[in-house]
Amino acid sequence: MEKILLRMLTAGCVATVPFLFRGKRRENFLIFFAKGVLATLIDAYVVGTNKIAYPVRPFPKIFKTNIIYDVLFFPLLSVLWVKMTERDRLGMKLLKSLVFSVPMSFGQWFFEKNSKLFKWKKWSPLHTFASVNFTLFTIRGFFGLIRYLDKKETWR
Repeated sequence: MEKILLRMLTAGCVATVPFLFRGKRRENFLIFFAKGVLATLIDAYVVGTNKIAYPVRPFPKIFKTNIIYDVLFFPLLSVLWVKMTERDRLGMKLLKSLVFSVPMSFGQWFFEKNSKLFKWKKWSPLHTFASVNFTLFTIRGFFGLIRYLDKKETWR
Protein backbone atom coordinates (compact mmCIF):
# COMPACT_ATOMS: atom_id res chain seq x y z
CA MET A 1 0.00 0.00 0.00
CA GLU A 2 2.82 2.43 0.87
CA LYS A 3 4.49 2.05 -2.51
CA ILE A 4 1.16 2.80 -4.20
CA LEU A 5 0.79 5.96 -2.08
CA LEU A 6 4.30 7.08 -3.02
CA ARG A 7 3.63 6.45 -6.71
CA MET A 8 0.38 8.42 -6.49
CA LEU A 9 2.21 11.30 -4.78
CA THR A 10 4.91 11.26 -7.44
CA ALA A 11 2.35 11.19 -10.26
CA GLY A 12 0.37 14.02 -8.69
CA CYS A 13 3.51 16.13 -8.29
CA VAL A 14 4.64 15.52 -11.86
CA ALA A 15 1.16 16.39 -13.13
CA THR A 16 1.20 19.77 -11.34
CA VAL A 17 4.62 20.87 -12.64
CA PRO A 18 3.34 22.43 -15.92
CA PHE A 19 0.73 24.46 -14.02
CA LEU A 20 3.04 25.70 -11.26
CA PHE A 21 5.89 26.72 -13.54
CA ARG A 22 3.91 29.10 -15.70
CA GLY A 23 5.02 32.68 -15.75
CA LYS A 24 8.16 33.61 -13.85
CA ARG A 25 10.13 30.46 -14.54
CA ARG A 26 13.48 31.68 -13.22
CA GLU A 27 11.97 32.62 -9.85
CA ASN A 28 9.94 29.42 -9.69
CA PHE A 29 13.01 27.27 -10.38
CA LEU A 30 15.04 29.16 -7.78
CA ILE A 31 12.30 28.61 -5.21
CA PHE A 32 11.95 24.96 -6.20
CA PHE A 33 15.66 24.17 -5.97
CA ALA A 34 16.26 26.26 -2.84
CA LYS A 35 13.42 24.47 -1.04
CA GLY A 36 14.74 21.11 -2.27
CA VAL A 37 18.15 21.86 -0.78
CA LEU A 38 16.69 23.19 2.48
CA ALA A 39 14.28 20.26 2.89
CA THR A 40 17.01 17.74 2.12
CA LEU A 41 19.40 19.27 4.66
CA ILE A 42 16.78 19.44 7.40
CA ASP A 43 15.50 15.94 6.68
CA ALA A 44 19.02 14.51 6.62
CA TYR A 45 19.63 16.03 10.05
CA VAL A 46 16.30 14.80 11.45
CA VAL A 47 16.81 11.27 10.11
CA GLY A 48 20.48 11.28 11.16
CA THR A 49 19.53 12.14 14.74
CA ASN A 50 16.89 9.38 14.79
CA LYS A 51 13.88 11.64 15.20
CA ILE A 52 12.09 10.23 12.13
CA ALA A 53 12.58 7.14 10.01
CA TYR A 54 11.15 6.34 6.59
CA PRO A 55 10.69 2.54 6.53
CA VAL A 56 9.24 2.60 2.99
CA ARG A 57 11.03 4.98 0.64
CA PRO A 58 12.46 5.10 -2.86
CA PHE A 59 16.04 3.90 -3.24
CA PRO A 60 16.42 2.70 0.36
CA LYS A 61 20.00 1.53 -0.20
CA ILE A 62 21.07 5.00 -1.32
CA PHE A 63 18.96 7.45 0.71
CA LYS A 64 17.84 7.37 4.34
CA THR A 65 15.34 10.15 3.66
CA ASN A 66 12.31 10.06 1.39
CA ILE A 67 13.52 11.96 -1.65
CA ILE A 68 10.00 12.29 -3.07
CA TYR A 69 9.08 14.56 -0.17
CA ASP A 70 12.38 16.44 -0.12
CA VAL A 71 13.03 17.12 -3.78
CA LEU A 72 9.56 17.03 -5.32
CA PHE A 73 6.57 17.42 -2.98
CA PHE A 74 7.81 20.10 -0.54
CA PRO A 75 9.48 22.22 -3.25
CA LEU A 76 6.31 22.20 -5.34
CA LEU A 77 4.27 23.25 -2.31
CA SER A 78 6.70 26.10 -1.72
CA VAL A 79 6.37 27.32 -5.29
CA LEU A 80 2.60 27.29 -4.87
CA TRP A 81 2.78 29.05 -1.50
CA VAL A 82 5.09 31.78 -2.77
CA LYS A 83 2.74 32.36 -5.71
CA MET A 84 -0.26 32.50 -3.36
CA THR A 85 1.43 34.99 -1.01
CA GLU A 86 3.22 37.13 -3.56
CA ARG A 87 1.27 40.32 -2.81
CA ASP A 88 0.09 39.57 0.73
CA ARG A 89 0.98 41.28 3.98
CA LEU A 90 2.46 39.33 6.89
CA GLY A 91 -0.90 38.56 8.56
CA MET A 92 -2.34 37.01 5.42
CA LYS A 93 0.91 35.07 4.82
CA LEU A 94 0.59 33.62 8.32
CA LEU A 95 -2.99 32.55 7.66
CA LYS A 96 -2.09 31.04 4.30
CA SER A 97 0.83 29.17 5.86
CA LEU A 98 -1.72 27.41 8.07
CA VAL A 99 -3.41 26.10 4.91
CA PHE A 100 -0.21 24.14 4.28
CA SER A 101 1.19 23.36 7.73
CA VAL A 102 -1.98 22.18 9.51
CA PRO A 103 -3.02 19.60 6.85
CA MET A 104 0.62 18.50 6.50
CA SER A 105 0.89 17.96 10.26
CA PHE A 106 -2.41 16.08 10.40
CA GLY A 107 -1.51 14.05 7.30
CA GLN A 108 1.84 13.00 8.70
CA TRP A 109 0.23 12.06 12.00
CA PHE A 110 -2.42 9.99 10.17
CA PHE A 111 0.10 8.21 7.95
CA GLU A 112 2.46 7.60 10.86
CA LYS A 113 -0.36 5.82 12.68
CA ASN A 114 -1.81 3.95 9.68
CA SER A 115 1.10 3.19 7.35
CA LYS A 116 4.82 2.55 7.23
CA LEU A 117 5.65 5.80 5.42
CA PHE A 118 6.85 7.50 8.64
CA LYS A 119 8.06 6.24 11.97
CA TRP A 120 8.27 8.96 14.58
CA LYS A 121 10.81 8.38 17.30
CA LYS A 122 11.34 11.85 18.79
CA TRP A 123 8.88 13.73 16.59
CA SER A 124 5.30 14.99 16.80
CA PRO A 125 2.75 16.89 14.70
CA LEU A 126 3.97 20.08 16.40
CA HIS A 127 7.48 19.48 15.04
CA THR A 128 6.04 19.02 11.55
CA PHE A 129 3.97 22.19 11.94
CA ALA A 130 7.01 24.21 13.05
CA SER A 131 9.37 22.83 10.40
CA VAL A 132 6.89 23.36 7.55
CA ASN A 133 6.29 26.96 8.63
CA PHE A 134 10.00 27.59 9.14
CA THR A 135 10.88 26.37 5.66
CA LEU A 136 7.95 28.19 4.02
CA PHE A 137 8.96 31.51 5.54
CA THR A 138 12.66 30.89 4.89
CA ILE A 139 11.95 30.33 1.20
CA ARG A 140 9.58 33.32 1.17
CA GLY A 141 12.39 35.46 2.59
CA PHE A 142 14.76 34.09 -0.05
CA PHE A 143 12.22 34.98 -2.73
CA GLY A 144 11.88 38.49 -1.27
CA LEU A 145 15.66 38.89 -1.38
CA ILE A 146 15.72 37.83 -5.03
CA ARG A 147 12.99 40.36 -5.83
CA TYR A 148 14.87 43.10 -3.95
CA LEU A 149 18.11 42.33 -5.79
CA ASP A 150 16.29 42.32 -9.12
CA LYS A 151 14.90 45.77 -8.42
CA LYS A 152 18.34 47.02 -7.43
CA GLU A 153 19.79 45.35 -10.54
CA THR A 154 22.84 44.25 -8.59
CA TRP A 155 21.84 40.67 -9.32
CA ARG A 156 22.47 40.91 -13.06
